[in-house]
Amino acid sequence: MNLETVTGMVLSAMPIGEYDKRLVILTRERGRISAFAKGARRSNSPLMAASQPFSFGQFTLYVGKSSYTVNQAEIQNYFQDLRENLEWIAYGSYFCELAAALTYENIEASGILKLLYQSLRALTVERIPNRLVRAIFELKAIAFNGEMPQMFSCAKCNRKQEDLRQVFYGRFSPKAGGMLCKECQNHGPDGMVLSETAVYTLQYIVSSKVEKLFTFVLEAAVEQEVVEAVERYLACYVQEEFHSLEMLQLFC
Repeated sequence: MNLETVTGMVLSAMPIGEYDKRLVILTRERGRISAFAKGARRSNSPLMAASQPFSFGQFTLYVGKSSYTVNQAEIQNYFQDLRENLEWIAYGSYFCELAAALTYENIEASGILKLLYQSLRALTVERIPNRLVRAIFELKAIAFNGEMPQMFSCAKCNRKQEDLRQVFYGRFSPKAGGMLCKECQNHGPDGMVLSETAVYTLQYIVSSKVEKLFTFVLEAAVEQEVVEAVERYLACYVQEEFHSLEMLQLFC
């Protein structure tokens, strides 16, 4: 039997037949995969709890010619606290759906897996607003996907940042791909003026390690700038429709 153990998180689960489930798992080693969990819907199945969304741990898979089957699982974190709050569930479901849209099979996904794990943990930290956690997750996820906005040089002419106020004037253009200098600002008709603190925050998010992302809070006005900038940028580069947003909008 061809067995392989991977580290990952269940993004979604769908019932198949009378007792089975089809899982979408984001794994560090093999990216996003689909795997069958046979008998997972039986009340006495050892895979019952492990086949729920947000379950993180090691999954031993039987690797077939065209599919994976979960042989056993050792779960390290079920995110039980998150599951008991409807708003956190809504945010977490959206994070999982976005992660699924940005990852692929057989393409290493350690970065976005770590980001997803830390983002779910951050949702349960009440001092950090959920919408800030969402903005951080979205921007960093799209950066891992190779579409990071240019925050340290002009997105049009590549002029390096010398002095934030003199070169960039805080103008951020999602369609242009990031910040614009004074000479190029007319090339971004969708440009929005950001405060110096908001620009620094976006720079920090795209350049920092995942472990350091959820260590700050912002004043309400700056938080609104960051949330709006990320929302506009994401709309330009991710065209997917996310069903989980319908539930999430109830809390926004």
